[in-house]
Amino acid sequence: MDFKEQIKEFIPDNDQERQDKKILVQYIELFPHNVLLRDNEIAHITSSGFIMNKALDKVLMVHHNILNTWAWTGGHADGDEDFLKVAIKEAKEETGIKKVSPLFDHIASIDILPVPGHIKNGQYVSTHLHLSVAYILIASEDEKLVVKEDENSGVKWIPVERFTEDYFNSYDVYLYNKLIKKARDYIKKNLKSTLIS
Repeated sequence: MDFKEQIKEFIPDNDQERQDKKILVQYIELFPHNVLLRDNEIAHITSSGFIMNKALDKVLMVHHNILNTWAWTGGHADGDEDFLKVAIKEAKEETGIKKVSPLFDHIASIDILPVPGHIKNGQYVSTHLHLSVAYILIASEDEKLVVKEDENSGVKWIPVERFTEDYFNSYDVYLYNKLIKKARDYIKKNLKSTLIS
């Protein structure tokens, strides 16, 4: 399916997702030639992976070098229209895990994320926006974790109870708890469907 159609088919759960989806759709129309590329220095599409364990009570995170905080995995689309493939590739590269699969194949969340100005590979990168298309991914806690030193300084499973303002900024608390709820709601809904049929 065309990436624009996937985004249009995404059903927002709240005002933030409705507004961010509206802006993303408009931005794609304005910049169809480079919305998937870093050449668009104002904003470009990225694909994020929110990696949970099978029990949905822990999240696999990396300690991000640029942001200097624990964060989910993800990366630039770099022209690839298969956002799920990008999210899975980035999840593996950034954590060292070998097996990861989506909880479901459709987009879990659309979020516009600010990226502060920083130095990357000796070059200054101006403040810009990541137009994040996110997926909920599932991996085993038994997987060996490996730090990707050029991007992060740590990889670990974090219990869901830690997603509070004691450990994360308020927007990340909102974002991560939103995804935890979506994962758990999906499992509850599908468990009920299985029991009914």
